[in-house]
Amino acid sequence: MELIYATEKIRRLCHSTSVAIKFFGGRKELAISLAARINALQNAINIKDIVVQKPFHFHQLNNKNGKDFNGYFAIDVKSRSDPWRIILRPLDSNKNPFVPCHIDEIADYVEVVEIREVSKHYE
Repeated sequence: MELIYATEKIRRLCHSTSVAIKFFGGRKELAISLAARINALQNAINIKDIVVQKPFHFHQLNNKNGKDFNGYFAIDVKSRSDPWRIILRPLDSNKNPFVPCHIDEIADYVEVVEIREVSKHYE
């Protein structure tokens, strides 16, 4: 699958272990897990390959604290017990968001994903 990053800072975070370790406050296990998740996304044929993997806990986001998350989803960086999430959005072949975005209808076709952020989304 093709990954597009919302910012260069997010791209560096997702591809540099040293940047990720610093970002996660020295927690090397989170940096390693982030790299593994990014690798899984890159090696997926389409988003369905990620949706069906229970350890990723792929889930739709709701609008929160004034942020518009319509069409965005999250996967766990490491596990459900850890608050870190990778926030992503499926894009069509022209790299535009699906409106409306019903993942169960498009999962077989999504081959491009935008990584918006890595965050403690629920805090």
